[in-house]
Amino acid sequence: MIYPRFLKKKDVISLTAPSEGCSKKKEDLNAFENGIKEFKKRDVKIKETPDCRKTHLGRSDSAKTRAKEFEACFKDKQTNAVLCYNGGEFLVEMLSYVNFNVIKENPKWFLGFSDPTGLLFYITTYLDIATLYGNNFIEYQMTPWHISLENGLNILRGNIQDQESFDMYEEGLKTHRKKTEPFCLDTRVYWKNITGEKKIQLKGRLIGGCLDVLANIVGTRFDVVSSFVEKYKEDGIVWYFDNCDFTNEQVVRVLWQLKEAGWFKYAKGVVFGRSANDVSRYAISFKDSVLASLKSLNLPIIVNADISHKRPTMTLINGAIVNIDSQDGKGKISFELKE
Repeated sequence: MIYPRFLKKKDVISLTAPSEGCSKKKEDLNAFENGIKEFKKRDVKIKETPDCRKTHLGRSDSAKTRAKEFEACFKDKQTNAVLCYNGGEFLVEMLSYVNFNVIKENPKWFLGFSDPTGLLFYITTYLDIATLYGNNFIEYQMTPWHISLENGLNILRGNIQDQESFDMYEEGLKTHRKKTEPFCLDTRVYWKNITGEKKIQLKGRLIGGCLDVLANIVGTRFDVVSSFVEKYKEDGIVWYFDNCDFTNEQVVRVLWQLKEAGWFKYAKGVVFGRSANDVSRYAISFKDSVLASLKSLNLPIIVNADISHKRPTMTLINGAIVNIDSQDGKGKISFELKE
């Protein structure tokens, strides 16, 4: 596993929009500038690709242009890390046009959340380069920063401290707040061990992402999971999933698909974030939808972890060795950068 060089003070982060970009609304543009100012306060310079400040029908630009601008961030000698502007719906379109040899020859830390899973997951499983699943730039636009955002920058700088579960989270995606305002923390965080254990301790090679995106990748040429898990079978694999839009019935079907595709071979355990769409036609809970497909694996399973569209979220290192503890509703995550 390759771990790119960590950021130093006054280093440059290139901001790119492989999915959705910023609208021309005054409020959104002002929030964009606020994010740049917040990074500047912390001795980080933001450099933008042209697709960041435009969007049309959920796309910052054409698939080919998005791919070209993404590659440009890695070719740029002044750039020390790459950050996604936002998530969205259509990142998979540009995967077909990315020259991944550019990333292989110029490894840099790449941070994103949700739709950027398509890039993060493939870069780690195919190129053996660690990536970061945490927050997009759009979350870094708030003032003051939540501790989860500080943690993300600290990890980019190599300060890989333990991350403990938060006390409160922002329930649902219906909260109306300005992008420059702090999270509306209104609900108590409570991690659940749903396979019967009072305490779960997991250790293994971490991989995962947004379930919605991974469902599109399985079975395509971007699905190289079988070779990845085979390579790291001695470490064992710890999976994490973040559900955005799937109903609980869809969760059952997608997890069945991943299981039948052999993704859980050598798995040590599975961690799910708070589901952002806990909806069911048949009154099936998210917990029961997970167990319906994965209980037969006899693996420890945690749900409601701080890996979620229901903010705040932890920053996870794809490809690293993770240690996860979950007991009495509290959780803790730490990392070892084993090659």
